[in-house]
Amino acid sequence: MMAKKPPKPAPRRIFQERLKITALPLYFEGFLLVKRSGYQEFKHYWTELRGTTLFFYSDKKSTTYVDKLDIIDLTCLTDQNSTEKNCAKFTLVLPKEEVELKTENTESGEEWRGFILTVTELSIPQHVSLLPGQVIRLHEILEREKKRRIETEQLPSTSVDKEKEPIEDYVDVLNPMPACFYTVSRKEATEMLEKNPSLGNMILRPGSDSGNYSITIRQEIDMPRIKHYKVMSIGENYTIELEKPVTLPNLFGVIDYFVKETRGNLRPFIYSADENLGQETNIEGRRERLKENPYIV
Repeated sequence: MMAKKPPKPAPRRIFQERLKITALPLYFEGFLLVKRSGYQEFKHYWTELRGTTLFFYSDKKSTTYVDKLDIIDLTCLTDQNSTEKNCAKFTLVLPKEEVELKTENTESGEEWRGFILTVTELSIPQHVSLLPGQVIRLHEILEREKKRRIETEQLPSTSVDKEKEPIEDYVDVLNPMPACFYTVSRKEATEMLEKNPSLGNMILRPGSDSGNYSITIRQEIDMPRIKHYKVMSIGENYTIELEKPVTLPNLFGVIDYFVKETRGNLRPFIYSADENLGQETNIEGRRERLKENPYIV
């Protein structure tokens, strides 16, 4: 009998809706049989591990979760012997409850155990049987989760119980420019991103020609890479010079475009108010420097 094919990921529209609602990065997903303390029997859910929270959906196409489980305070994960053939069963021991999980096959069980332990313990578990490619994914997720924790700690107030409000448009009505705009050169923008990766990975700056702008980004895929994109001011709109140019009504829309198209992997680079890193974050200061030298490269 041929093994079942792994489930295909949710379509892009569903993924984006779930991202807006949960405001957390997706690390792993698949079907799980779940039995919480209030359940009489196991329930079959399409499950997503986002950050350190499990989100349960009635089916693969639902955009709104029916239940969720915060596992950041996981005490331990214990394996259980299952009488069912080719099935993995384990229990998540949390301070207030114990949750039983069951997978459709042993391989997916090992993956779920690996990802859950990685994000809760912030280390790669040594006692799971995974293929080299799966282990590489765990290392990638580990680094992403460490960065997310650092960024969360830097927020003025956070709560694991309160959902983050999804930002539909990156707009600051009090300032005429996005908060990630700095009057710096290409070289300076690169240095800012490399020295302070926890503050964000995308800077808006003046372009080499007066009146236009550039976006400098730093992405970590297989290794850190710096890229630059031209943003042309055309009439009242702004056009990002891509293979297929994208035109937007304002610079806030430009920043929002990069954030949404990368599913949140690109984040505006913003200094916190109490950090003194030798950069001008005051909008008036930026304007004055731009007036003095509008041809900054």
